[in-house]
Amino acid sequence: MKILNVQEAKTHLSRLMEDAAAGEEILLAKHGKPMVRLSAYRPKSEPRKLGGYEKQIRVAEDFDEEDPRILALFNAS
Repeated sequence: MKILNVQEAKTHLSRLMEDAAAGEEILLAKHGKPMVRLSAYRPKSEPRKLGGYEKQIRVAEDFDEEDPRILALFNAS
C-alpha cells in the first residue's frame, strides 16, 4: 500500500491511476494524515433483470384498432 501526499499525487496522477487500475491500493494524505483511498473502478457484474410485470398488465383486445375520431382529425386538414 502506497501513502502519498497530495502534492506528490498531483505530480504522478497518471501513474497512480494505472497502479490503482492494476489493483494496487493507494492512500492520499494531507499533512501526513491519510484522507482518501484511490482504487480501481469495478462496474456491477450483475446484469439488470428484465421483466417483472408478467401477468400484472393487461392489453385490451381492441388496442391496435383504429379510432374513427382520431382518423377524422388527421383527414380534416
